[in-house]
Amino acid sequence: MPQTVLLAEDDRAIRHALERALTLEGYRVTAVADGVEALAQAHRTPPDVLVLDVMMPGIDGLQVCRVLRAEGDRTPILMLTALVETADRIAGLDAGADDYVVKPFDVEEVFARLRALLRRTANGGAAVDVPEKAPVPERWIDAAGLRMDPQARRAWRGKRELELTRTEFELLELLVRNEGIVLDHSTIYDRIWGYDFGPGSKNLAVYVGYLRRKLDEPGAPQLIHTVRGVGYVLRED
Repeated sequence: MPQTVLLAEDDRAIRHALERALTLEGYRVTAVADGVEALAQAHRTPPDVLVLDVMMPGIDGLQVCRVLRAEGDRTPILMLTALVETADRIAGLDAGADDYVVKPFDVEEVFARLRALLRRTANGGAAVDVPEKAPVPERWIDAAGLRMDPQARRAWRGKRELELTRTEFELLELLVRNEGIVLDHSTIYDRIWGYDFGPGSKNLAVYVGYLRRKLDEPGAPQLIHTVRGVGYVLRED
């Protein structure tokens, strides 16, 4: 069965062009013109992945994302945005989006990001509480004061549980599994997105910055360190 895409874009030319391109790529596409239609369609027939334009009249893409996440819907979401400031991108991640593409975009980049999101569709699994002073189950990974349960897709720093998007979780898991090892940009792009977006992309830097905001605590050591010109490393200094 072809994978299903719910596309919400108010610009008719972009909507029709992207709908056609996705259909030719083998997806089954439902295209709508605004956030109200997007929510209605997502509730009626949940898709495999959503592609949401940020700026739409009425209910915009960020609001659609917030509503779905508040309902517990973890369907992967790719945002289309003409906004290039880091703060605007962070707003999308804050709303619960998994990734974004900046307009004008190459349709091949959209395809690559959708493939990566669909490959990383969250695994099922019951939530598991961290028992105080209990041994760490073998399925968990533990490094630099962080504890992760990849099956349940939950993570903690100390006793504090971290609220992470799918991409943030994947990135943190990669760093935790390679504690003390400097991972270069190309390696991280390949492992997390399945595609190296090149030296001009700020995608990784945005996600690392956002992850740091969720990890860092007053008086506690920073865990994710930048190795200038190379990449990132997780260590507790």
